[in-house]
Amino acid sequence: MNDVVYEDRQEFEMGHWPELREAWNQMIQLVFPAREVSGELKQLVFTVASLASGCRHCQSHGAYHLHQIGVPDEKIQALWSFETSDLFTDAERAALRLAMAAGVAPNATEPENFAEMREHFTNIQIIEILAVISVGGYLNRWNDTIATVTDQESIDFADKVLRPVGWDAGKHVGAVTEQRKAHPITLGWSKK
Repeated sequence: MNDVVYEDRQEFEMGHWPELREAWNQMIQLVFPAREVSGELKQLVFTVASLASGCRHCQSHGAYHLHQIGVPDEKIQALWSFETSDLFTDAERAALRLAMAAGVAPNATEPENFAEMREHFTNIQIIEILAVISVGGYLNRWNDTIATVTDQESIDFADKVLRPVGWDAGKHVGAVTEQRKAHPITLGWSKK
Protein backbone atom coordinates (compact mmCIF):
# COMPACT_ATOMS: atom_id res chain seq x y z
CA MET A 1 0.00 0.00 0.00
CA ASN A 2 2.96 2.37 0.55
CA ASP A 3 3.56 2.59 -3.20
CA VAL A 4 0.13 4.11 -3.90
CA VAL A 5 0.45 7.78 -4.87
CA TYR A 6 -2.16 10.21 -3.59
CA GLU A 7 -1.59 13.23 -5.77
CA ASP A 8 -2.46 16.60 -4.35
CA ARG A 9 -3.96 15.17 -1.14
CA GLN A 10 -2.92 18.32 0.70
CA GLU A 11 -5.47 20.21 -1.38
CA PHE A 12 -8.21 18.40 0.55
CA GLU A 13 -7.06 19.15 4.08
CA MET A 14 -9.53 20.91 6.38
CA GLY A 15 -7.36 24.01 6.56
CA HIS A 16 -8.58 24.94 3.07
CA TRP A 17 -12.03 25.55 4.58
CA PRO A 18 -11.15 27.73 7.60
CA GLU A 19 -14.69 27.71 9.03
CA LEU A 20 -14.71 23.90 9.02
CA ARG A 21 -11.30 23.80 10.73
CA GLU A 22 -12.53 26.28 13.35
CA ALA A 23 -15.73 24.30 13.96
CA TRP A 24 -13.68 21.12 14.46
CA ASN A 25 -11.28 22.88 16.80
CA GLN A 26 -14.28 23.97 18.88
CA MET A 27 -15.69 20.42 18.86
CA ILE A 28 -12.34 18.98 19.97
CA GLN A 29 -12.05 21.61 22.72
CA LEU A 30 -15.53 20.66 23.92
CA VAL A 31 -15.27 16.86 23.72
CA PHE A 32 -11.74 15.90 24.73
CA PRO A 33 -10.93 17.72 27.97
CA ALA A 34 -11.68 15.86 31.19
CA ARG A 35 -15.15 16.53 32.52
CA GLU A 36 -16.99 13.57 34.01
CA VAL A 37 -14.65 11.22 32.11
CA SER A 38 -10.86 11.53 32.36
CA GLY A 39 -8.82 12.82 29.45
CA GLU A 40 -6.85 9.57 29.52
CA LEU A 41 -9.94 7.39 29.07
CA LYS A 42 -11.15 9.65 26.27
CA GLN A 43 -7.83 9.22 24.42
CA LEU A 44 -7.90 5.45 25.00
CA VAL A 45 -11.42 5.36 23.53
CA PHE A 46 -10.40 7.54 20.55
CA THR A 47 -7.43 5.30 19.81
CA VAL A 48 -9.47 2.08 19.96
CA ALA A 49 -12.24 3.58 17.80
CA SER A 50 -9.49 4.48 15.31
CA LEU A 51 -8.09 0.96 15.58
CA ALA A 52 -11.56 -0.44 14.78
CA SER A 53 -12.00 1.87 11.80
CA GLY A 54 -8.56 1.06 10.44
CA CYS A 55 -7.30 4.66 10.32
CA ARG A 56 -3.60 4.29 11.04
CA HIS A 57 -3.12 8.06 11.00
CA CYS A 58 -5.57 8.53 13.89
CA GLN A 59 -4.19 5.46 15.68
CA SER A 60 -0.74 7.03 15.75
CA HIS A 61 -2.12 10.43 16.79
CA GLY A 62 -4.19 8.96 19.62
CA ALA A 63 -1.31 6.80 20.82
CA TYR A 64 1.17 9.70 20.69
CA HIS A 65 -1.25 11.93 22.63
CA LEU A 66 -1.55 9.18 25.27
CA HIS A 67 2.25 9.12 25.48
CA GLN A 68 2.33 12.92 25.85
CA ILE A 69 -0.06 12.83 28.81
CA GLY A 70 2.05 10.22 30.58
CA VAL A 71 0.37 6.90 29.79
CA PRO A 72 3.04 4.18 29.86
CA ASP A 73 4.03 2.81 26.46
CA GLU A 74 3.16 -0.74 27.56
CA LYS A 75 -0.45 0.32 28.23
CA ILE A 76 -0.61 2.05 24.85
CA GLN A 77 0.64 -1.14 23.16
CA ALA A 78 -1.88 -3.17 25.14
CA LEU A 79 -4.74 -1.33 23.42
CA TRP A 80 -4.25 -3.83 20.58
CA SER A 81 -5.14 -6.60 23.06
CA PHE A 82 -7.16 -4.74 25.70
CA GLU A 83 -9.57 -7.66 26.18
CA THR A 84 -6.85 -9.83 27.69
CA SER A 85 -4.53 -7.23 29.18
CA ASP A 86 -4.44 -6.76 32.94
CA LEU A 87 -3.44 -3.10 32.40
CA PHE A 88 -7.09 -2.07 32.01
CA THR A 89 -9.86 -1.86 34.59
CA ASP A 90 -13.26 -3.43 33.96
CA ALA A 91 -14.64 0.07 33.37
CA GLU A 92 -11.95 0.88 30.80
CA ARG A 93 -12.57 -2.43 29.04
CA ALA A 94 -16.32 -1.69 28.88
CA ALA A 95 -15.61 1.70 27.26
CA LEU A 96 -13.05 0.19 24.89
CA ARG A 97 -15.49 -2.57 23.88
CA LEU A 98 -18.05 0.10 23.03
CA ALA A 99 -15.41 2.05 21.05
CA MET A 100 -14.39 -1.09 19.15
CA ALA A 101 -18.00 -1.99 18.31
CA ALA A 102 -18.95 1.57 17.35
CA GLY A 103 -15.76 2.17 15.35
CA VAL A 104 -16.42 -0.49 12.73
CA ALA A 105 -18.74 -0.08 9.77
CA PRO A 106 -21.45 -1.12 9.95
CA ASN A 107 -21.68 -0.23 13.60
CA ALA A 108 -21.61 -3.37 15.75
CA THR A 109 -22.91 -2.02 19.06
CA GLU A 110 -25.43 -4.17 20.90
CA PRO A 111 -27.69 -3.55 23.89
CA GLU A 112 -25.16 -5.53 25.95
CA ASN A 113 -22.58 -2.80 25.35
CA PHE A 114 -24.82 -0.28 27.08
CA ALA A 115 -25.80 -2.65 29.88
CA GLU A 116 -22.09 -3.11 30.60
CA MET A 117 -21.42 0.64 30.35
CA ARG A 118 -24.18 1.37 32.89
CA GLU A 119 -22.37 -0.85 35.40
CA HIS A 120 -19.45 1.59 35.38
CA PHE A 121 -20.60 4.97 34.05
CA THR A 122 -23.36 7.54 34.52
CA ASN A 123 -25.51 8.62 31.58
CA ILE A 124 -23.52 11.84 31.11
CA GLN A 125 -20.26 9.86 31.16
CA ILE A 126 -21.64 7.52 28.49
CA ILE A 127 -22.63 10.56 26.43
CA GLU A 128 -19.08 11.95 26.76
CA ILE A 129 -17.61 8.63 25.62
CA LEU A 130 -20.05 8.50 22.67
CA ALA A 131 -19.00 12.04 21.72
CA VAL A 132 -15.34 10.95 21.61
CA ILE A 133 -16.20 7.92 19.47
CA SER A 134 -18.24 10.11 17.11
CA VAL A 135 -15.52 12.75 16.75
CA GLY A 136 -13.10 9.90 16.11
CA GLY A 137 -15.40 8.48 13.46
CA TYR A 138 -15.46 11.75 11.55
CA LEU A 139 -11.70 12.23 11.78
CA ASN A 140 -11.05 8.56 10.91
CA ARG A 141 -13.12 8.86 7.75
CA TRP A 142 -11.61 12.19 6.73
CA ASN A 143 -7.99 11.23 7.30
CA ASP A 144 -8.24 7.72 5.91
CA THR A 145 -10.15 8.87 2.81
CA ILE A 146 -7.53 11.40 1.74
CA ALA A 147 -4.63 9.40 3.21
CA THR A 148 -3.53 12.33 5.37
CA VAL A 149 0.22 12.30 5.80
CA THR A 150 1.06 11.61 9.43
CA ASP A 151 3.50 14.01 11.05
CA GLN A 152 7.01 12.73 11.67
CA GLU A 153 6.68 13.14 15.44
CA SER A 154 3.77 10.66 15.54
CA ILE A 155 5.40 8.33 12.98
CA ASP A 156 8.61 8.14 15.01
CA PHE A 157 6.67 7.31 18.17
CA ALA A 158 4.43 4.76 16.45
CA ASP A 159 7.37 3.07 14.71
CA LYS A 160 9.01 2.55 18.09
CA VAL A 161 5.98 1.68 20.24
CA LEU A 162 3.19 0.46 17.94
CA ARG A 163 5.05 -1.39 15.21
CA PRO A 164 5.73 -4.33 17.62
CA VAL A 165 1.94 -4.80 17.96
CA GLY A 166 1.31 -4.68 14.20
CA TRP A 167 0.94 -0.98 13.39
CA ASP A 168 2.21 0.29 10.06
CA ALA A 169 1.86 3.79 8.60
CA GLY A 170 0.52 2.36 5.34
CA LYS A 171 -0.83 4.99 2.98
CA HIS A 172 -0.20 7.78 5.50
CA VAL A 173 3.50 8.01 4.64
CA GLY A 174 4.15 10.93 2.39
CA ALA A 175 6.97 12.77 0.76
CA VAL A 176 9.21 14.90 2.96
CA THR A 177 7.56 17.99 1.45
CA GLU A 178 4.17 16.78 2.76
CA GLN A 179 5.27 16.29 6.37
CA ARG A 180 3.79 18.46 9.08
CA LYS A 181 6.29 19.70 11.60
CA ALA A 182 4.70 17.93 14.55
CA HIS A 183 1.59 16.37 16.10
CA PRO A 184 -1.40 18.78 15.97
CA ILE A 185 -1.43 18.99 19.78
CA THR A 186 2.24 20.04 19.78
CA LEU A 187 1.42 22.66 17.16
CA GLY A 188 -1.51 23.91 19.24
CA TRP A 189 -4.08 23.48 16.44
CA SER A 190 -6.89 22.53 18.78
CA LYS A 191 -6.30 25.64 20.88
CA LYS A 192 -6.66 28.14 18.02
